[in-house]
Amino acid sequence: MCEIERDLIILEPFYGGSHKQLMDTITTTIDKEANPAFKYDLLTMPAKKWQWKARTGALYFAMAINADVKYRTLLCDGVLNLCELLGLCPSLMSCKKVVYFHENQLVYPVRSRQDGDFQYGYNQILTALAADVVVFNSRFNMESFLSNISSFLKLIPDHRPKSLEDIIRPKCKNVYFPLANVPSFVNSVKPEFTADVLQLVWAHRWEHDKDPKTFFDTILELKENGFQFQVSVLGEQFSKNPPIFEQARVKLGPKYIKHWGYIEEKQAFYEILASADVAVSTAIHEFFGVSMLEAAFLKCFPLCPNRLSYPEIFPESCLYNTPRQLYKRLKSYCKNKTLVQQHFNALNFSLHRFTWENLKHDYLSLISSDYSK
Repeated sequence: MCEIERDLIILEPFYGGSHKQLMDTITTTIDKEANPAFKYDLLTMPAKKWQWKARTGALYFAMAINADVKYRTLLCDGVLNLCELLGLCPSLMSCKKVVYFHENQLVYPVRSRQDGDFQYGYNQILTALAADVVVFNSRFNMESFLSNISSFLKLIPDHRPKSLEDIIRPKCKNVYFPLANVPSFVNSVKPEFTADVLQLVWAHRWEHDKDPKTFFDTILELKENGFQFQVSVLGEQFSKNPPIFEQARVKLGPKYIKHWGYIEEKQAFYEILASADVAVSTAIHEFFGVSMLEAAFLKCFPLCPNRLSYPEIFPESCLYNTPRQLYKRLKSYCKNKTLVQQHFNALNFSLHRFTWENLKHDYLSLISSDYSK
């Protein structure tokens, strides 16, 4: 028999990057603003080898959760297999179960079919079925998940389930990822551009789904054609980085590189974004794009492909359709840096809708126990 009641348990099997950022934002607000009687527990796992967290996280949390505690609300990451957890911890069945999908595996761009693991996407479908509320960080993320359930399940050789989208869709909602604790200089006026060369930044995971090859091919062509710039290549690195990164570092040379490598300390990361003129994405897999929005907050012009979540987030003037268009935009900025500031100042773009201040009520209502099934 449960002897203790608590309002909320938060389970984050991949406690790093934007996953950590979201959970820290929520818990910091609870600590500062919630009724002192509101009690929660936060259980996490390190942000390493997400495939293993997806496979085994439920067992780890089942062993870590205090069986003597009855929770009113459960908030977890879509990396976690919620079905497995509920099977191992049936006392959680009575909770309001909220799952937050930073990404979905149904449309992950694998390099070949052998690289894909059906189980990851299947686990996410099961998790959505088991949850009471399924939250996505963008409409693109939500619709790409829901609209691909049926085609994804066609990989099952027989006895395929039907109409799962109809079951899951009523529980789904889009609540944008919130940007919080942005440095005070975000709202200051960016200094006038000097005679320095164009400063570019690429702030994405060092993996193939962010398409680093297109980015490096583009800026190396700029170099070969005599255009001047410097680049900061940020983003999280892993034990096996795509070879293109080291190849590009050698070809660019120190003259064209301002910073190379991951910056864990957030303030230092923000300072590099703030010093840059243009932030570039070439992603073929992006469900929100936190770093590109952070760049925009810091008055660094975001230049993104016209696909994925980007058309939902950014105005048309920030989008390009082909690698050739990307090259021409960067070429024009190399020739005349003042164009970047002119284009940024002309943006018809409300950043407020992505702030924690604007989204806080939506998130706090998710974790409220005032819920009727």
